[in-house]
Amino acid sequence: TIWAIYSFVIGAVFGSFLNVCISRWPEGLSVVKPRSRCPNCGHQIGALENIPIFSWLALRGKCRGCGTHISFQYPLVEIIVGLIWLASFLVFGLTFTAARVAVLLTVLLGVAVTDAKTYLIPDGFTVFGLIWVIGTAFVSLFTGGTEPFVGPYEAILGACVGAGAVAIAGWIGEITLKKEAMGFGDVTLMAMVGAAVGPNRALITIFLGALLGAVSFLGVVYPIAWMRARSAKREFSPPLIPFGVFLAPAAVIALLWGDRIVTSYSRIAGL
Repeated sequence: TIWAIYSFVIGAVFGSFLNVCISRWPEGLSVVKPRSRCPNCGHQIGALENIPIFSWLALRGKCRGCGTHISFQYPLVEIIVGLIWLASFLVFGLTFTAARVAVLLTVLLGVAVTDAKTYLIPDGFTVFGLIWVIGTAFVSLFTGGTEPFVGPYEAILGACVGAGAVAIAGWIGEITLKKEAMGFGDVTLMAMVGAAVGPNRALITIFLGALLGAVSFLGVVYPIAWMRARSAKREFSPPLIPFGVFLAPAAVIALLWGDRIVTSYSRIAGL
């Protein structure tokens, strides 16, 4: 129980730092300095105002200096990351694998939130994630227990396959649509994911991400955007698709259940 509580608390602390990355990296700002402050009045946030989850509740979601509303995103991200770290501990125990899973899922959450808000995937997430996944793949040779990740050789191969497949898909989309269809952030994201899951599950990630994106946009986002444009009597402009929002959960599925998906498909197809 104590270790479970520790896991959640540590995750919430990382969630607090993740909020900083989400807010600053798209603007090209450092996540180290200056210290956190209110963007409205410049009030510098003290230590007691920066306690994950509890500070937001104590301040009632408002800046202590000017009373400006503080987005619910901040405690929500902290809670989700805390739960990610708690779940990693409960499933994999107090192991190196649990830390690998927790960190990767934290990075994927940062990618999804940032892409949803800004249509950007900062290199800070993907480059760190790629180094983390490949570096820990080599460390796992000495610690053992690589599952659900792949070994170093497959990690390097998976990074190439993941990045290459998305780059080719973007190139084909650009030729077909006569405009940019895939950002470079999606390429670096799939390099990171491919290094974690290997070449086969990297392709599964892209397929699942495309499926999730198609269902969400064709079934929900596009109709709502069309109805709003029609009610406002203005020309309909199809909304952009932040592909990272869908690649991130697809990567989680491929990491944790990708092998089962491959096995089930092979059984059904008679392979």
